[in-house]
Amino acid sequence: MRRTIALLVLLSLLPLTWGHAPQHKKFKTFELSFEQLPLPAAQRADPRLGSFKLEEVWQAHSRTHSFGSYSALLLRPGGVMLALSDSGGFLEFRAPGQSQAESRMGDLPLSKDADKAARDVESATQDETGMIWLGLEGRNAVYRMNPDYEIERRASPPVMADWGVNSGPEALTRLHDGRFVLLREGYVGWSDHLHQAALFGGDPTLNPNGQGFTLDSPAGFSPTDMAQMPDGRLLILMRRLIWPMPQRFAGRIAIGDPADIRPGGTWKVTEVARLSSDLPIDNFEGIAIAPQESGKLTVWLISDDNFSPLQRTLVWKMSVDPAKLP
Repeated sequence: MRRTIALLVLLSLLPLTWGHAPQHKKFKTFELSFEQLPLPAAQRADPRLGSFKLEEVWQAHSRTHSFGSYSALLLRPGGVMLALSDSGGFLEFRAPGQSQAESRMGDLPLSKDADKAARDVESATQDETGMIWLGLEGRNAVYRMNPDYEIERRASPPVMADWGVNSGPEALTRLHDGRFVLLREGYVGWSDHLHQAALFGGDPTLNPNGQGFTLDSPAGFSPTDMAQMPDGRLLILMRRLIWPMPQRFAGRIAIGDPADIRPGGTWKVTEVARLSSDLPIDNFEGIAIAPQESGKLTVWLISDDNFSPLQRTLVWKMSVDPAKLP
């Protein structure tokens, strides 16, 4: 996605854009802060969000040179949030509003290859032991990484071989039963709502022989991430670029039951929230879910700023009662 937007910027309005965009000096030392953005009361319960309530919105700021372009979000043990970038970087941080004294960022040991495709992490998931799996778009591959961020295994599943260079495994989830689901960003043929997808009976790096199926989702939107709720259903975050310069996005959240996935079949998911462009949104690519004692869920979103001065790294905090979702 970052390459697509960057190309539009460079070829169309680059001189105008950079003539007006503020430029800030970058540093190698780590820094991170969150600015809470004002949110009108009417938007907190916006009917377009359906059963979701928008609780708070923050913009992350950092002058550290590798900060930004986060494409996946995980909630790690101890309440640490882990954001992974499509340049192979990681950011560990606490929920905005908490102390960031222990936050840190760095590079994942993905490859010594200078090619971006070797570091293009677009999706991630984890298990209860802290093991992490990464979906690399440029390679249409899955990497397994231990809790110390050491790469243990790599695989290029045959079912993903034709997913394209810049339209590959954008969403990846390990289900509660140990199966894995991957969703492709790109469309099937000329469709505007069908996407290739893959189901694995277990760890794709151990057995890469997955089975293909088709995702049928809201028209015009591509999956960017997904997370499983305690009841087993999946929330799927989706995104659409609606205007190239300055970049404007719209988003969707859809819901689907993985029990309905059939190899070779079509998996229909249902739209449950609209993230319209007049809300404080950007290029949302990461979603994570935290259960509450009340039975409700806290849903976190993070946006990918594509390393662009015209975009923002936003963090949304929402709440939802899963019993009210269809």
